Amino acid sequence: MTPHDRFEAIYDSYYPAIHQYAARRTDSADDTADVISETFLTAWRRLHEVPDGERALLWLYGVARRVLANQQRGASRRAGLADRLRDELAADRPVTPVDLEHVRAAFEELPEGDREVLALACWEGLTSEQIAKVMECTAVAARTRLHRARKRLAARLDRPAVSTISMGEA
Repeated sequence: MTPHDRFEAIYDSYYPAIHQYAARRTDSADDTADVISETFLTAWRRLHEVPDGERALLWLYGVARRVLANQQRGASRRAGLADRLRDELAADRPVTPVDLEHVRAAFEELPEGDREVLALACWEGLTSEQIAKVMECTAVAARTRLHRARKRLAARLDRPAVSTISMGEA
């Protein structure tokens, strides 16, 4: 039996059991699918370790259990990070919804190139050299574009927020 045939036999035999195992322990169909795919990916990569016969199912359960534990640890870390980020943002100057709307409106008024270079710098945290690679230009050109985009955004932000609201109502 080839490795491919052996894997297919294991998959066909034990997929329903692993699916039920994962579905009973996850909150969403996506999480269930992730557990199943990771379990069988591990089985494929470590096919030489998968025991024969019924013991293969127990081995797969063990893998699925570890995948679930990793998934839960990841969710816990993400929740902790989100809490810390919320706390850090709350410690900074409070931002009102009007402030956010004013920033969003000013950002959206910018030309696409300005929005892209600002997003790469601010949202993605890229350096001028990295932006240059993404935008396929020199680092000097990237720095210049970023500088000009920041100036244009600052000019739009200097306008009173009320003017953007009244313009939208007119």
